[in-house]
Amino acid sequence: MEDLARRLRFAPAEGRIWLDDQRSILMRDSAFGTLRRELIESIGFTRARTVLKRVGYAEGTRDAALARRVRPEGDLFDAFAVGPQVHALSGFGWLEVQELRVDPVTNAFYGAFLLRDSIEADTHVNTLGVSAEAVCWTAVGYGSGYSSAFAGRPIIVDEVECRAMGHDHCRLIGRTVEEWDRQRRKAPYFRPQEFVNRFGKPADGARQEPAATGPAVDVVGISAGFGAAMHLLGKAAPTDVTVLFLGETGVGKEIFARMLHRMGRRSEHPFVAVNCAALPENLIEAELFGVVKGAYTGATDSRPGRFERAHGGTLFLDEIGTLTLSAQAKLLRALQEGEIERVGDSQTRKVDVRLLAATNVDLKDAVARGTFREDLYFRLTTFPVRIPPLRERRDDIPLLMRHFLDRFSQRHGKTAGSFAPEAVEALLSYAFPGNIRELENMIERGVLLADDGEPIGISHLFTAQQGALPATFGIDAGGRLAGRSRAAQARDDSENLRERLAPLLDTHSGPLDAAEQTLIDLAIEQADGNLAQAARQLGISRRQLAYRLEKRSAGQAQGQASIDE
Repeated sequence: MEDLARRLRFAPAEGRIWLDDQRSILMRDSAFGTLRRELIESIGFTRARTVLKRVGYAEGTRDAALARRVRPEGDLFDAFAVGPQVHALSGFGWLEVQELRVDPVTNAFYGAFLLRDSIEADTHVNTLGVSAEAVCWTAVGYGSGYSSAFAGRPIIVDEVECRAMGHDHCRLIGRTVEEWDRQRRKAPYFRPQEFVNRFGKPADGARQEPAATGPAVDVVGISAGFGAAMHLLGKAAPTDVTVLFLGETGVGKEIFARMLHRMGRRSEHPFVAVNCAALPENLIEAELFGVVKGAYTGATDSRPGRFERAHGGTLFLDEIGTLTLSAQAKLLRALQEGEIERVGDSQTRKVDVRLLAATNVDLKDAVARGTFREDLYFRLTTFPVRIPPLRERRDDIPLLMRHFLDRFSQRHGKTAGSFAPEAVEALLSYAFPGNIRELENMIERGVLLADDGEPIGISHLFTAQQGALPATFGIDAGGRLAGRSRAAQARDDSENLRERLAPLLDTHSGPLDAAEQTLIDLAIEQADGNLAQAARQLGISRRQLAYRLEKRSAGQAQGQASIDE
């Protein structure tokens, strides 16, 4: 399972562990046993069993998607083995696949599994004693969820022997729902997810969810910070309260504003966005409130402002802290009275607009400096929503990576592959000073630079100025945590390269191009032919290194042609 082990990464400086794109935790067996006991004592044996089987089921369905990413070209057995191997990597025990029969044509499924050293059975015996029934509930739920998603139809896995009951090993059997007896068929903890994969076909009556389209798909996330922001949007959506989005540049404040508009009762009416910082100071009021003909030099026609254009809908003012004091006063009146006056006009006009605003500066500090009206500040901060920076939303990074990869592959007509493991590692560890906007630009660059079908690597994503040497650790072939970070390894590789190059520089008296060729050859040799790794040691991009190699080859070919002539 080396391909899976490479996807297990540790970031101790941040207190994070990742298995592929899912954050994980380490839990001691004593804590796991205590959790089971407390759950049983709190809600009862039957409900605790149901809860843990549902938890396992949910994890199994997620890992079936992982199987398709890790081994898309493998045979049936190798692809199915991802689930048991991930279960083993997670520490639940070694799940041996003794027999597996899957027939996509007839929808037949049969699996026999042997679970060795089950942590569930051991902790149950240690905390509650010998059981009268099987207790590997999470494993049973996991097997059912994984098999159902893998086969494309509901599969029930049940435990027929258990160490907690006195058997030598825990044995699990998986069959289609129809092949089990009525009692097992009605199990309430199985909620099969009906979707298609390349090893099966849809279950009878299965319905494919339509792909999300339009701007709505831009709001992606599962992190706690994302969830908190979405919770606030849900509270504000059915009302007309003014919402102020707070957050650093690039966190996607306008995206959240558009999402709030779609969630609200004004969704069928216009959404008008204005970047206040992009408007010339002498035209801010005309742009927002409109202008009448002859109001100033150049006003050759009367025209409505953004407030009138957003009538009935939503007006979003980004970087609102840059408004002039005069514009702030008119904005306050528009909020309080629902009235505006065009520049150069004495007629008031009624407008029905919901205002959303955003800022990346401290408005309270601006009030103290006298550059922002205090009454407007209090009006805007009735319902603030903070959008956390991407470094606080690392759980969302894998989702955003896949989202942007799909978007830019379609936009640019590319068939980009997935991300190389080292690229995933780098993105999960990067600080992202430019937040989601920076990630979006990096993924687009990666799609453009990577060849069709080629995994996107670090050299495709990061420029030399950004750098990408994450302080993460992996596991070696013996299952031990590697004691060195990639950054330390890269420093040692570069130092080793310099040591090998020093004697050559001391004795080399030829042209500079020859020294460069020697340096490139040494780097490629040390990297075992891996051009991306060699480029990192040389401090250049992979594309730059490839260009130098192509230039050398062309020169050699030209020289040979001259000799032949």
